Amino acid sequence: MCKLMKVSRSNYYEWLNHLTYNRVKQDEELKGMVKIIFQEGRNIYGARRIKKKLAQRNIIASRCRIIRLMKEANLICRTQRKFKATTDSNHNKPVVPNLLARQFEVLQANRYWVGDIAYIATEEGWLYLATVIDLYSRKVIGWSMNSRMKADLVNNALLMAIWQRKPGDGLVWHTDRRSQYASDSHIKIIKQHNIIQSMSRKGNCWDNAVAEI
Repeated sequence: MCKLMKVSRSNYYEWLNHLTYNRVKQDEELKGMVKIIFQEGRNIYGARRIKKKLAQRNIIASRCRIIRLMKEANLICRTQRKFKATTDSNHNKPVVPNLLARQFEVLQANRYWVGDIAYIATEEGWLYLATVIDLYSRKVIGWSMNSRMKADLVNNALLMAIWQRKPGDGLVWHTDRRSQYASDSHIKIIKQHNIIQSMSRKGNCWDNAVAEI
């Protein structure tokens, strides 16, 4: 049988302080890299973009850690207000319950699709990208891009996915509560193809986190 190691209290606290010191040192070094990438991105990169740029330099860090370090460094994305405005959930259109309930592990294709809208900064202005992802494969199976964020943006993305996959009845289509997904034209497409609509709870971005690109 193994014998328990006998460690003095002083040695234990010395070891604990050493771990804390290393963590603080790593955070400071990582914060410096985050600042450099943030400035290289002209102050418009968020945590997701910074995470990808770090990975390209063989530096792995979680989004939560990057967000914390950005707050500590007072790095505020210039597009933050514009991004917030794209999620227009304050509307009078009908919404539906959250049927997905964060069950992101799916064992069969074309049973659960998720959708989202992202924005892309270009030299000519903003472009909006709507995507459809099959939760089984986590692949983008439909997409649409436009300079205006109207219902056609999400409609075209969903229609592309339907055309490519030709799903059977009972497919669950999960999104957030944006007005585009609650529009009459979008609901018409859903009903025509016997799709079951699901939406995230109000103010809860984690319900559709798997759809983010």
